[in-house]
Amino acid sequence: MQQPQAFWHLENIDVTHLLCPTKLGSKDIMSHYMNRMFKKGEPVYVPEDLSDRIFFINEGRIKISVMNDEGKEITKVILGKGEVFGELALLGEERRHDFATALEDTTACVVTLDELRDLMRERSELNLFFMKMFGLRQLEMERRLESLVFRDSRSRIVEFLLHLAKTKGQRVGYEWVVRNFITHQEIANLTATSRQTVTTTLNDLRFKKLITFNRSRLLIRDMDKLAAEVRM
Repeated sequence: MQQPQAFWHLENIDVTHLLCPTKLGSKDIMSHYMNRMFKKGEPVYVPEDLSDRIFFINEGRIKISVMNDEGKEITKVILGKGEVFGELALLGEERRHDFATALEDTTACVVTLDELRDLMRERSELNLFFMKMFGLRQLEMERRLESLVFRDSRSRIVEFLLHLAKTKGQRVGYEWVVRNFITHQEIANLTATSRQTVTTTLNDLRFKKLITFNRSRLLIRDMDKLAAEVRM
């Protein structure tokens, strides 16, 4: 079974022992860090909160979103175990401009901006880690923008499923399984479509025997055949 690459080990840089309290060996160092539990639906931060902490997800999932002038929520990204959020503080963000919300019970290691900067001065691999992370997230935003501009609604949903399988899924033979499958509404928010369009598309793909899904998982039966559903 092929496992997706853990974000902790991006480009073979293991930062777990530096940033996750359960891995830190020194009690003096551990006293400077905090493990926080966030209940499902609990906000981690909201716009205008002070941007002075970075969060490293140990377990669970976090949704990063914004609200437009009409009060409609737009999901930017959904992050899981081993991923980082709140990182814009490193780029000079003084106040949060988006929402971070726990999609399920979630634990995260919380490091203050000053503490992280001290660590980055001491450990050069942390600098490379964040450079790679910022670069990958920029590429991801460009990918989503291109999909929004050049693809119709159905194709955007199919592309999202393919990308989800490649980044979050596990390969089992010729099939790919994604556990903790997100809701139709979240897919709609991530692909700038409607919930009805997502439901119609998923049901059509299931009718064609390309996928099966329920609330807990998505199974893609053939990635190549599913990719052929994207309209050029």
